[in-house]
Amino acid sequence: MQRYTTKSGKIRRRQRSPQGFTLVEVMVVLFILLVIASVGVVSVQSYLASARIKAAELFIKTMKTPLDTFALDIGRYPTTEEGLGALLSPPSTLVDPSKWAGPYMEETVSGIDPWSSPYQYAYPGSHSATRYDLWSIGPDGISDTDDDICSWK
Repeated sequence: MQRYTTKSGKIRRRQRSPQGFTLVEVMVVLFILLVIASVGVVSVQSYLASARIKAAELFIKTMKTPLDTFALDIGRYPTTEEGLGALLSPPSTLVDPSKWAGPYMEETVSGIDPWSSPYQYAYPGSHSATRYDLWSIGPDGISDTDDDICSWK
């Protein structure tokens, strides 16, 4: 507090107005905000990773119906060379194109997995000679690793 004298000679005390926050107080607040933000970012990232895996699993399960319908109409699944495109337009390799009753899926369905890689398709499959293999190479972008999302597991 400061002292000053009035015109009448009385001594009065005047309180100082607050000067603002100290550097330490500002740093503590910033540190707390950074801790809160980092916890939020970590939880959002783990949620996104889980959501991507579930989206790939759902795509693979959903593709079972159009692939099985194609096989019922044609008598076989699309070959590896024909790929999933055979579900949208009749392949030129069909012996009897009149059997093709597609398209078997919406044209808006993307053949790209949540990690921006194309879904992999093979028929006959390496895991079953009578079934197809459909898989996503997963987050690591490498096929035949533990993080692949596939139709045979």
